Amino acid sequence: MDVTQLVQTLAIYALPVLFAITLHEAAHGYVARHFGDMTAYAQGRISLNPLRHIDIVGTLVVPLAILLLSAGHFLFGWAKPVPVNYSALRSPKRHMLWVAAAGPASNLAMALGWAVLLKLAVLLPDNSFTVPMRLMGEAGIKVNLVFMFLNLLPILPLDGGRILASLLPNRVAWQYSRLEPWGLPLLVLLLLTNVLDIVLMPLVGTSDALIRALAY
Repeated sequence: MDVTQLVQTLAIYALPVLFAITLHEAAHGYVARHFGDMTAYAQGRISLNPLRHIDIVGTLVVPLAILLLSAGHFLFGWAKPVPVNYSALRSPKRHMLWVAAAGPASNLAMALGWAVLLKLAVLLPDNSFTVPMRLMGEAGIKVNLVFMFLNLLPILPLDGGRILASLLPNRVAWQYSRLEPWGLPLLVLLLLTNVLDIVLMPLVGTSDALIRALAY
């Protein structure tokens, strides 16, 4: 990838990556507040302002580096985690499901939002504005689908792990929660061995094709 292609890729993916990661975190805070936990609200983290959620390394450096190294096939990153005190929720085990699911749900909503932008770009004549708008719309759909399916993996501390823990019987959920310290090392191992590609890419590819079909 030459310098021109590098700059173009960064320009196209920067906003989709930024919003996919940061608004995902904000969604957790909004739902946690709805169910009684004011921790994120007290720390000013319930905000649609991405600057409140950016982690320089996790939100910018890591995802863009992985995006470039994988030639656009994979993406991984994180924002500053929104603090959630599950014990402060009105029904901790039951409401944990909805707090966790809010992140992936926000990514699905953003994927559909980027599809609207893509549809608009397709309807307008090609020019110096609509072409990058189309490319950014396509990138936004893909980025958000990757983050949605990645976070739905049933591995703690990912959202899918929280959802699974909320559905398991109490004793089993407690035993499952003890595996959380091994979650991130396992995720890195799956990433390095390309297992994540094998698991996620069919899901992302099929969903991407279905959403793009609405625009084209």
